[in-house]
Amino acid sequence: MYQSLRKFFFTDCHCAQDASKTYEELFAKLDTNKDGKVDVSELREGLAAMGFKAGKGAAQKIVSSGDKDKDEGLDFEEFSKYLKEHEKKLRLTFKSLDKNNDGQIDFMEIKQSLADLGLDISKEEAEKILQSIDVNGTMTVDWSEWREHFLFNPATNLQEIIRYWKHSTVLDIGDSLTIPDEFTEEEKTSGLWWKQLSAGAMAGAVSRTGTAPLDRMKVFMQVHASKSNKISLVGGFKQMLKEGGVTSLWRGNGINVLKIAPETAIKFMAYEQYKKLLSSEPGKVKTHERFMAGSLAGATAQTAIYPMEVMKTRLTLRKTGQYSGMFDCAKKILKREGVKAFYKGYVPNILGIIPYAGIDLAIYESLKNMWLSRYAKDTANPGVLVLLACGTISSSCGQIASYPLALVRTRMQAAASVEGSEQMPMGRMVKKIVAKEGFFGLYRGILPNFMKVIPAVSISYVVYEYMRSGLGIQK
Repeated sequence: MYQSLRKFFFTDCHCAQDASKTYEELFAKLDTNKDGKVDVSELREGLAAMGFKAGKGAAQKIVSSGDKDKDEGLDFEEFSKYLKEHEKKLRLTFKSLDKNNDGQIDFMEIKQSLADLGLDISKEEAEKILQSIDVNGTMTVDWSEWREHFLFNPATNLQEIIRYWKHSTVLDIGDSLTIPDEFTEEEKTSGLWWKQLSAGAMAGAVSRTGTAPLDRMKVFMQVHASKSNKISLVGGFKQMLKEGGVTSLWRGNGINVLKIAPETAIKFMAYEQYKKLLSSEPGKVKTHERFMAGSLAGATAQTAIYPMEVMKTRLTLRKTGQYSGMFDCAKKILKREGVKAFYKGYVPNILGIIPYAGIDLAIYESLKNMWLSRYAKDTANPGVLVLLACGTISSSCGQIASYPLALVRTRMQAAASVEGSEQMPMGRMVKKIVAKEGFFGLYRGILPNFMKVIPAVSISYVVYEYMRSGLGIQK
């Protein structure tokens, strides 16, 4: 399949003159209309005609990355400069993977390199990744094969090439119980990590704002719905609109967005420290150690920002005129109920982290492995849709497991603001809900919660990609 392209382009050129001549020949072959530049469609069609399997959207990314004069095409100078720079980065990546410097990468070297980045994969998974790059079936990858596979793939370094195997927390569905993102040492020292976190925080803010009405409906149903007081989606929205107008659908969203930044920063810093404390080998973190470190980091961040969680619930449920804003809400809670009120529902909230993060991580890994074993023949990259589907399914399963604890937490947070509501500890509240409403009483409000998952995931992904581009993070 690739022989014509390898013969044409992938022979090792040791002098700059030969490389330049090869680039000229390739440029001439791709520039089908002979206008002196290669646009997206010419690049896509030209690579396909030569039997080269470029990733989905790769042609657009290559042109966007190399197009310095923004004329929507690459002239020869831009084209050759892009290839030279990209090839240099690929050479560095190849050398970092080739641990024993024998000019070949085997599956153990891939496995070890991923382990160095905190990503444990099995021997079978490493072999699948290797097979997707290995053209001649030797179960090793030399420089020519590596260059051939990635030269027209915009991934520029090891982190980018394996980024799609990580369980990214970019997909914000309004719950902050996921395992934090992983960053390489290069990203930490270069400052890329804070750009990634900033992009994620902005994506979360837009996503939560877009789905705030459904989130408010969820909280409303969690607290007020029962067998005797059945609240439908339509009826609930009508009630909210009647009581406070259209803007009332966004009550509590301000503080829900405001808490993203401190929580993300605390969770990231705590996660890095817990990983160092828990790892059995310096610089390597196993899956169970990552889960423990992530859960502890989540608990640390939740402890620090929990008063904001309580205020979010109170502001979400407030009636028109009850509070003039966040500070007024905090002042009134403190005056009437004391400091303790800011930690109501804390225990079920912390307990909810373990089933959520554990099931989310386990199901994501299972889905990833399933995809690898069945479909990873021509490429090791599952593509955006597969990743979004895996993330959405795993997060939803995590929510189902932890939802009863989330409901109990919300009711405890809201108890003092609901007329005639008895304030009680977690155990008694669970018994009371099950006795009065049955087991499914613990799942009140789960419908609007699931309804917001797909739009939340879609919005956060799109905004994240725009933010990455805007902040200058290479795609």
